[in-house]
Amino acid sequence: MDTELARNLIDAAWDDSIVPELVDYIRIPNKSPLYDPDWFEHGYMEQAVTLIEAWCRNQPIDGMTVEVVRLDGRTPLIFMEIPGASDDCVVLYGHLDKQPEMVGWDADLGPWQPVIKDDKLYGRGGADDGYSAFAALTAIRALQEQNLPRARCVVIIEACEESGSDDLPYYIDALAERIGTPSLVICLDSGCGNYDQLWCTTSLRGTVGGSLTVEMLTEGVHSGDAGGIVPSTFRILRQLMSRLEDETSGEIRPDLFTVQIPEQRRRQAERAAAVLGTAVFDKFPFVEGGAALTENLPELVLNRTWRSALEVTGAAGLPAMLEAGNVARPVTTVKLSVRIPPTCDPVAAGDSLKALLEEEPPYGARVTFAPEISCVGWDAPPTSKWLTQSLDAASHAFFGAEAVHMGEGGSIPFMGMLGEKFPEAQFLVTGVLGPKSNAHGPNEFLHIPTGKKVTGCVAKVLHDQYTQHRT
Repeated sequence: MDTELARNLIDAAWDDSIVPELVDYIRIPNKSPLYDPDWFEHGYMEQAVTLIEAWCRNQPIDGMTVEVVRLDGRTPLIFMEIPGASDDCVVLYGHLDKQPEMVGWDADLGPWQPVIKDDKLYGRGGADDGYSAFAALTAIRALQEQNLPRARCVVIIEACEESGSDDLPYYIDALAERIGTPSLVICLDSGCGNYDQLWCTTSLRGTVGGSLTVEMLTEGVHSGDAGGIVPSTFRILRQLMSRLEDETSGEIRPDLFTVQIPEQRRRQAERAAAVLGTAVFDKFPFVEGGAALTENLPELVLNRTWRSALEVTGAAGLPAMLEAGNVARPVTTVKLSVRIPPTCDPVAAGDSLKALLEEEPPYGARVTFAPEISCVGWDAPPTSKWLTQSLDAASHAFFGAEAVHMGEGGSIPFMGMLGEKFPEAQFLVTGVLGPKSNAHGPNEFLHIPTGKKVTGCVAKVLHDQYTQHRT
């Protein structure tokens, strides 16, 4: 590969075509079905699909077919096939659905308001990961322009990832014969520790969660009358959550949520911590005086990638401040999200969580836990020597530094599914979600130079994969 020639093509494609399309894409509030149950009636998902499909169809890639596949009652999926110099298959994956708005955006920014400043494209979904279809096809174009061979490519862009990819298994089964058996899967929905090199995700945490409700009264009563007699639902909630989490250390108590961390992953965590330094924690917007759980950087990396963590992501039954009278509230509900280690069984963990929270409720309160979230984690198979060398070469070519391997704290349901279906495949899981890019939160941005460089790295790996497979 002529790196300079590839870089020129990729940079021009991003500047002239991809970024303008992403600007229009960000304007579409196509929230994932979990956050917009009426997504079909609203039509935003269809707008996003139409935008990306049209751009893909216009790309000058030899032999490419583009199809929007629709199964009854499910979100659509964009399916693209590009013939190659061999019948071996590479699957490239991304998604086009988005997280909800979230509060806290800067005054000049907004979830559906694309803004470009300092090489960053702000707005919901550009980095997570609306760019994926554009980057995948541009990487293929970069090879075509140099007449460099690659395997047959299948590009899958789903519309349900942020809801747990509930629809994707049905599409994978329906398209199984057309997909074939990939020897390499490239996923563009992950993160990067910095914007200075290629980051390769080696593991992903799973997720269990749901709504925990505590009921003590059939209606609210005067707190002066009930205080000291009627147990507070909020206090009972605190007791129940302490069964799950040590409130001092943040450690998750039940043994079922703990796994043996592989030695290789520990070594990778140490390497990643050495590369990142204090960026392991200072990328987060702490308040003045705020601090991380520990100053041990490798342990923080492992906490984020191989250990469980609890977050309360929502609440109900709590009146707004201006309406908060002196009332003993009858019910409190919180939504819990528990990140679990990559090799932890989410079904068993979810059953354990429900039993733990509901058994022997304090004061005879009515306690119910309604599971809502379950996502399997993923631990990558051993990386082949050729892929390790290709990743380093690609990172040096487009970033000027070696590749780094590290687990991610988030979940990509697709990876666990593909790992089970294609146990012999190699995986490149990477992305553009770096420091302060804030996917799912306010001020999400896509770092445009990193998007360009990741595109180049994908092109390099695609060509190397063909060479290795032919050999």
